Amino acid sequence: MPIRIPNDLPARHTLETEGVKVMTEATAARQDIRPLQIGLLNLMPNKVKTETQFARLIGATPLQVELTLIKITSHTPKNTSAEHMLSFYEDWEDVKSRKFDGLIVTGAPVELLEFEQVTYWPELKRIFDWTQTNVHSTFCVCWGAQAALYHFYGVPKHALQQKLFGVYRHRNLRPDSQYLHGFSDDFSVPVSRWTENHRADLPQGEGLEVLMESDDAGLCLVNDPRHRTLYMFNHIEYDTTSLADEYWRDRTAGKPITIPANYFPKNDPELPPENRWRSHAHLLFGNWINEVYQTVPFALSEIGRAG
Repeated sequence: MPIRIPNDLPARHTLETEGVKVMTEATAARQDIRPLQIGLLNLMPNKVKTETQFARLIGATPLQVELTLIKITSHTPKNTSAEHMLSFYEDWEDVKSRKFDGLIVTGAPVELLEFEQVTYWPELKRIFDWTQTNVHSTFCVCWGAQAALYHFYGVPKHALQQKLFGVYRHRNLRPDSQYLHGFSDDFSVPVSRWTENHRADLPQGEGLEVLMESDDAGLCLVNDPRHRTLYMFNHIEYDTTSLADEYWRDRTAGKPITIPANYFPKNDPELPPENRWRSHAHLLFGNWINEVYQTVPFALSEIGRAG
């Protein structure tokens, strides 16, 4: 079934062009089913691009999904128009009384700051606590994953000498995991970050499961059943050109940047890159949505009451 998003959201045209089925609000209202309520807490500067990336993935599942775009109440984005934010986003303070089947927390370009130095850190901490009573399953990405892991367990992030940047081979460590059904033993994932988390820092005896890992890029995906949270430290949601856009942006600005590893054909940034992760991105988010559907209470009001 299609994804339900606001009729005028810029992502709609892109998704329809790609063949993703998008449902109008009027059509969704006529269907006698309960759509999954998925929130996207978007911390990325380019809101429109990020909305499209995640809507593409959750809209490819066979279940009807209603996407709610959420922003930090205490932070005003600088790279997205006020009109766009006012038209399509809701402050977390305005939705915190609601229950969600799933919540995606994106990355943010603040990873070289200490968590406590981020201006909206106090509100983000409240959001992470809120997920334990109002969200059935949370999917945190890149800095969002580092922040959640730090909040729940005090796991530190470590600065790298240079940006880890490129497309790296990863291993499927748990083929029996519900989140990795259909995954190859070996697959590629885009990486773009200045910090990393170490496996040795993960607390023992808390039930954390390392699902994906790379010899070159380290931890990739960790499951936290206790908090019903997935930590994805890399950018499997990225578009084909996302790393190229970052490379040319930084190069044009005169910032130190290396050519992303294993990305451009013949390592030539003038050649168009190839996407080697798209199918696994769809698999991962499809598996997550299916697991949410299989395990969530039918009544939204029951979310957070178990155990």
